[in-house]
Amino acid sequence: MLSLIVSLLRLASLVICLIVLASFAVFVVNQTSSASTHQQEKLGGGPTATSRGASGSSKTSSPPHESTVHKTLDEASDELTSPFAGLVSGSSSQWLIHVVKTALALLVYGFGLSFLARVIRVRV
Repeated sequence: MLSLIVSLLRLASLVICLIVLASFAVFVVNQTSSASTHQQEKLGGGPTATSRGASGSSKTSSPPHESTVHKTLDEASDELTSPFAGLVSGSSSQWLIHVVKTALALLVYGFGLSFLARVIRVRV
């Protein structure tokens, strides 16, 4: 019975860490691709926001298309990292918020649950 609990704790730790890391990876890819597009527009001398007109402004104001998997992954990660949101609530940097929440989630859920599983296994 106790070995089942230890196995479940390790599995939960692994699944949570994979969800948080996958969500962070998606965030990084989205941020770098939008930064790349922005820099290409700047370097290429593309039209500015004031000279685009109605067609350009509607294109930039629409939200990015997200798949169901992406939304589910983000929602799960937000739920798992919500206990740490208060630590970065004063920050406006999306990078800082995501890095701190991801690092704390990996520390608590990855190291913490694995350590707890080891303690339970050694004690019995």
